[in-house]
Amino acid sequence: MNLGVVLAVVAVTIALLVWALVDIGTRLLQAWRERFTRETGFHLRELFLFVDPARLYVLNLALTLLGAGAAWLLTGSMLVALAVSVVLVLSPGLVFRWLRARRIEQVEQQLPDALQMLAGTARAGLSLPAAIRQVSTELAPPLQQELLLVQHEQRLGVSLDDALENLARRIPAQPVKLMVSAMRIANETGGGLAETLERTATTLRSQHAMELKIRALTAQGKLQAWVVGLLPVFLLWVLHRMEPEAMAQLWTTQLGWGVLAAVNRDALAITGANTRPGCGGVL
Repeated sequence: MNLGVVLAVVAVTIALLVWALVDIGTRLLQAWRERFTRETGFHLRELFLFVDPARLYVLNLALTLLGAGAAWLLTGSMLVALAVSVVLVLSPGLVFRWLRARRIEQVEQQLPDALQMLAGTARAGLSLPAAIRQVSTELAPPLQQELLLVQHEQRLGVSLDDALENLARRIPAQPVKLMVSAMRIANETGGGLAETLERTATTLRSQHAMELKIRALTAQGKLQAWVVGLLPVFLLWVLHRMEPEAMAQLWTTQLGWGVLAAVNRDALAITGANTRPGCGGVL
């Protein structure tokens, strides 16, 4: 066969392959953009952050390309660059999850004082919707934003019970569910709204104090877990710098793999023991 014909066939095949890869990559990128903007927009609305999701997509894509390129230039390893790109792609979801958890924690901290203020306004003779309107002007975000959204839903025709249920659905925390249940029961039965809100505030304040005490008691165990978990990695790095030839056997021989597996198992066992509540031993 003529050499020119062979070269032409090879060139056409390569061109078709490149075209197919570019088309598949474009479709995947478009699908990822649609998913990213949809999920990011939902998370931004939850957090009351008014940012264009398309701009965040462009920023995340640019950071991913820059981070992966920098990792490849610094290490010369495509595996490290791929790992960095995966971490950067997943980082927005992790950031939103952290912001949501922080927001829920802030709401829980504001609830006792807010309920005490609601009890005071209810004792002054105001109804529950009027008390919510009065208190929401004196609170700070994020609880203020949630109560203002409850009022906005009521103005659109949503009943107070449904608006409170939507609040409990947006903030899936046990103190919020307890507050909503107490407010709904007191509003439906017509009983002592102020007394109910005061008892709920006292219960939530005691619960929050108990949670803080538990965190303080378990902080030492968690710190020990981090130290014990990172100590083998630090020692491996030190020994690798001191004796690289001897430490190379850990990564290239079956005996070394067995030693690493045994060390990893013991470290996980010690870490699990140290993270149990009440563990207060010393290293």
